[in-house]
Amino acid sequence: MATIVPRWEWRTFGASFPTAEDYFSALDPIEAKTSDDLYLVGEVAANVKIRDDLVDVKVLKEVDSRGLELWTPMMKVGSPIPANDVLEVFAVLERPAPDLARDQYTMSQFLEEVVAADRVLQAVQVHKTRVRYQLDDCIAEVTDLDVGDRTVRTIAIEGEHPDSVISAVDAAGLGEYLNVSYTTGLRSLIAGAGPRYAVIDIGTNSVKFHLGELQRDGQWAAVVDRAELTRLGEGLEEHQEFQPSAIARTVDAVIGMVEEAKDSGARAIAAVGTAGLRIAPNRDLVTGPIRARTGVKVEVISGEEEGRLAYLAVEAGLGLGTGSLVVFDTGGGSSQFTFGEGAQVIERFSVQVGAVRYTETFALDHEVDLETVTAALAAISADLDRLNDRATPNALVGMGGAITNITAVSLELAAYDPDLVQGATLDIAEIDRQIDLYRGMNAEARRSIVGLQPKRAEVILAGACIVRTIMEKLGQTALTVSDRGLRHGLLIEKFGPVSR
Repeated sequence: MATIVPRWEWRTFGASFPTAEDYFSALDPIEAKTSDDLYLVGEVAANVKIRDDLVDVKVLKEVDSRGLELWTPMMKVGSPIPANDVLEVFAVLERPAPDLARDQYTMSQFLEEVVAADRVLQAVQVHKTRVRYQLDDCIAEVTDLDVGDRTVRTIAIEGEHPDSVISAVDAAGLGEYLNVSYTTGLRSLIAGAGPRYAVIDIGTNSVKFHLGELQRDGQWAAVVDRAELTRLGEGLEEHQEFQPSAIARTVDAVIGMVEEAKDSGARAIAAVGTAGLRIAPNRDLVTGPIRARTGVKVEVISGEEEGRLAYLAVEAGLGLGTGSLVVFDTGGGSSQFTFGEGAQVIERFSVQVGAVRYTETFALDHEVDLETVTAALAAISADLDRLNDRATPNALVGMGGAITNITAVSLELAAYDPDLVQGATLDIAEIDRQIDLYRGMNAEARRSIVGLQPKRAEVILAGACIVRTIMEKLGQTALTVSDRGLRHGLLIEKFGPVSR
């Protein structure tokens, strides 16, 4: 009798996986076949299928810290099925033992008399077109599943050694995707729910989290969209590295977001880091614990890439026509600029102009006089010299925490409403009004302002000064506000075609 060897398995489901598909297309398959299987789907992650008149049962033995699952073959029995084996199948599926009237069952009797009588179990017919590949000591399988009127692609990688499986997943460009068991994927498919994907944007001042559900028409519906101000860059200007308390706040926030994404059924999580993580020499103290404790790898992206993704979000979300367009995203550590004509990007760059540095340099979290604000504006203007002598664009779009908070204050939103903020207009007179408002208060007093997120009270004056300087340099008396930013562009880039 052959020895049964448990295998660690990883699997994901989706419409397509362009990076992985390109990877596998360069390999020679070792096997290709089709099959028609019947899965017994309940409420637990047991794997019970019927193929070629055999009931094939695998049980989940262990889940490691990275989400890999260790599955062990338990039973493969043909018709007629002994009553004891029927009871064993129900035990694996964690269903109450059925009342059995026979000592053994043909396959049709098993399905019609026993399975059909259970109020939870579903017998799901699945047609598979499978192609297998050898990846060192792992096996990869790319399968198209037809379930009723729905089709989905699943990619599985399995092997005896978990580290080898993780390496193969990364090599195939699937590191952002979470492990989803077969039965979990089938349950989601037959329920008709759209797949969910999460993105996390780790900035110098805040961590933004977006969970989107891809609808059947290709549009995105927001499930969660929020930010936590963790002040990762606090003390970075003075000490030239992240401080332990700021690291701890940020890592804890990301861990909470990853757990929320997993609990909400996300298929994949993409995480990026921006300005602070680009410049801090001890950034591994942030990205390392996040990878170790969640399995999520943080990609530190360039300022130019940050600007491109933000532009993508604006173009998809606002549709501002074909004229010249400048999109800027100002954050805690830097500001990104993208110049374009309609959907075409012409130029993009990033500058180290962020609210945290000017707040700390000019003590803008306190009540300050006009001379201090004037000095801060002059410093910002000097640091934004790349905007000097630019042609005035047809449209200017701003995004980021400073912009959306200024807009919420302008609209007096006691509760933030992204639909009111998206597409709103801010003129320079309103920016000047808010600069004057903030400079007359310290951070604690600012927290009482309707529309202002309390944790942004320290940096809002610096943010408003940056916005005003950008408008002045680009010859604009007003701008359009985008509530959608880097995280929405990342969602489109990684997981879907459009976001409106």
